[in-house]
Amino acid sequence: MNIKLVITDIDGVWTDGGMYIDNTGNEFKKFNTSDSAGVLMLRGLDIPLAIITGEDTEIVRRRAEKLKVNYLFMGIRNKLLVATNLCKDLGISLEETAYIGDDINDILLLRAAGLSATPANSVEYVRKEAMWRLEKKGGEGVFREFVEKIVNEMGAFDKVMKAYFDRVNGYNG
Repeated sequence: MNIKLVITDIDGVWTDGGMYIDNTGNEFKKFNTSDSAGVLMLRGLDIPLAIITGEDTEIVRRRAEKLKVNYLFMGIRNKLLVATNLCKDLGISLEETAYIGDDINDILLLRAAGLSATPANSVEYVRKEAMWRLEKKGGEGVFREFVEKIVNEMGAFDKVMKAYFDRVNGYNG
């Protein structure tokens, strides 16, 4: 397995897909913090992360900034086109990417990525387009599950853990 870029959708993957809107129009989303471990694992392998989402919200922008996500594309209708252009800019192929998405607008990229996955609660016609059908639902840490599975398939778990602990101040193990 030679993954050089991981790409993810947000709504339905990092969140449960719900949108909470109050009386004044403020929108809220609930993120599962365990997914941030997936970001750290990718960092330990020097694999960049891209978010490509149809939504365009400050909430997603702030989450991406907090986690220092490498690439953020919001308000995107054609995710495959954006992914293709990003790969071209990075000098890699779509075969060297891994993508996780959950809905109709993810199908083309699920088909094109070298490795693809869907959360457990994706509809069947989307799930059948992915190589991996994950056990967790969107918003329940499925992004972390996806990354951990990639790390394990690469035989890189020990490397990821060492990279994490090397970054922790004072660790001498």
